[in-house]
Amino acid sequence: MQEPAGHHAESAAFRRQPATVMRLARMGSAHPTRLSFLRVLLRRMKNDNWAFDRPVWQMDAKGVGRAVYRAIGPERTYSLVAFAHDLPAEMRSDRVIATAWDATFTLFDGTPSEADLERLAANVPLQEAGRIGPSELSLSRANRSVRLFDHVVERLSQGRQPDADALDAVGYLMRTTAVYGSGKFGAADRTVLQNRPEAHGPFQMEMLSVWLIRAFTVDLAEHLAAARGGEMAVAMAPDLRRRLGVGNSTGLGMAPFLVRHPVLLNNWVQAREEALARVRAQKSATSDAIAGFRAALKDAARTLATWRSPHPIQAGKLDDLGRDLQMIRAYQDERLEKGPHPWDTLWRWGERSLSLEGQEMLLSLMLEPHGNLVDSLAECMDADEDAAFRIDGAMPVDRAESLLNEFYDWAVSTDFSTAQSTARFWYVSEEKLEPRLGERHDEPGADLELPLCIGRLAAQMRKDVSAWQGENTLAAFLLAHPEHRFMARRVQVTARYPFAEVRDNLIASDMLPIDLLRCKLAFFGASHFDPRSDRWVRISLFQNAPYPQDLAAGEPV
Repeated sequence: MQEPAGHHAESAAFRRQPATVMRLARMGSAHPTRLSFLRVLLRRMKNDNWAFDRPVWQMDAKGVGRAVYRAIGPERTYSLVAFAHDLPAEMRSDRVIATAWDATFTLFDGTPSEADLERLAANVPLQEAGRIGPSELSLSRANRSVRLFDHVVERLSQGRQPDADALDAVGYLMRTTAVYGSGKFGAADRTVLQNRPEAHGPFQMEMLSVWLIRAFTVDLAEHLAAARGGEMAVAMAPDLRRRLGVGNSTGLGMAPFLVRHPVLLNNWVQAREEALARVRAQKSATSDAIAGFRAALKDAARTLATWRSPHPIQAGKLDDLGRDLQMIRAYQDERLEKGPHPWDTLWRWGERSLSLEGQEMLLSLMLEPHGNLVDSLAECMDADEDAAFRIDGAMPVDRAESLLNEFYDWAVSTDFSTAQSTARFWYVSEEKLEPRLGERHDEPGADLELPLCIGRLAAQMRKDVSAWQGENTLAAFLLAHPEHRFMARRVQVTARYPFAEVRDNLIASDMLPIDLLRCKLAFFGASHFDPRSDRWVRISLFQNAPYPQDLAAGEPV
């Protein structure tokens, strides 16, 4: 991670270690922070005075048609092109193999012409079966949350506001089932965007797409209400609109991402950890920072009040979080302003007193009032994924063994001869072409296993390295053991990027894939995590964030 100017050297003593941070249980307790990608996007657009409009709205009384939402920056314009469809109930499915949706979208690079709109109308609704081109930056689709959507339309058509509890119970009018970018299905490759300041940072165009989709979902509901109720219909109250985000259901297809992109994972986590260290290193707490912390704590309590999950693991975490927020509130009332390094004292108390869920929430709360200290770290969260990490064959074998012992101690101490430690295997589904998780001892297919069993690979390399009697170079060892080339490269990468590795056995019987999902989604800025099994989770994006018109009016982000 290349840190921006103004690096705080004094923060080094306050940094958490990878052995603490990169465990699945903690990663699966992550919360969004001000460094989350959607917050970075909103701050950038606000600071650069972006403008927004809706030059096209062609919808019939059934809500079928097209719309264009423009985000107009200092140098370039981006347009969400939305297509709304009349989808029969029996065709509505959130599965990746669905072929029809309530709405489909693309993010267009610039302002589309009428010819562009006609071309897109012939392709975007087909999604994978269609074709987009280099002028398109993302491809996405969404389905209605039917009962809430119908409730909102019915209430607004009668001149009444929707029930706030109903809004909170769901949190969104539509949920995306895919947001594709980076060259998929003909879309522009990420190299098109890499030198654009507004796209600097992970997934910025995807976040822009989802944010504009959120505006579309409310506009569509209000349009249908007006068509049904005529002059009686009303728009949704601003405070109720704000409660709505965009839903998403995410499954195993996302989980291997963190393993396959170790440098990117390192840069995300290291930026967040450096941010926490900078806050802890402050010798005193300013009155503004204390006020900001207290405001963030109130926001967290409001979020918890609307966060529901029937999943037993998450329900337990929510109970823990409720108790933890009360304890944090009592602490800050009594002790926050006292003594030197008050933020570090608060953090150390939290490590002793709070659950993992509460500790990671405390991290988010502590960053919130310190934008001047931490926001520049968002510049460090990209990674050059085209960089070739060549294996250093001159490395002594005993040095490789030392690195394995240092960074993979959790792996080399695991007994991979037991059924529990090798219970699962990752593979790609032939039907869906997406990663899936199999039961090694009950299902066929382990011969097609993906190399995501990093712990076992590390333990196997450590065993063979320890027994090596040949020339003391890694090149000689790999010539005799080419099966370890993948792991050898990974060891050398991790030695340079210490947060690159998930330090848990990803094929163990008690491994929870939802921990990987939540970690990644928290960096996106997701909230209201609601696991539906150990393998997929529902979340909300941009809930309580400003809309385009709010951002243009100067509302805080």
